[in-house]
Amino acid sequence: MITFYGYDRCSTCRKAKKALDGWNVEYRDIDITEKPPTKKVLRALLASGDYRLADLFNRSGVQYRELNMKEKLKAMSDAEAIELLAGNGRLCKRPIVTDGSKHSVGFKEDVFRAAWK
Repeated sequence: MITFYGYDRCSTCRKAKKALDGWNVEYRDIDITEKPPTKKVLRALLASGDYRLADLFNRSGVQYRELNMKEKLKAMSDAEAIELLAGNGRLCKRPIVTDGSKHSVGFKEDVFRAAWK
């Protein structure tokens, strides 16, 4: 079963869930703001080679702007950035979907379909 880290008030997450539901894909739904992905999950996303560290951040989010993350990330190590994401789900790009070996971040229908249909 796949794990879906999302936020119910996020329109992108709702679109992604609608796609999964339409394909009859079962998933475990986790509120990313209450229980962000673990450091292990985040490291696996990076290790897949499909995503850069910057891709894991919700760069259009309020907290990203309020915390001036664009500038802070330049001076942060990968380990520090992963620690920050694992502790604050509002900074994570969403949804994050994983089955332990495949992963997707955000919702681009063609990418999402290739991974999860």
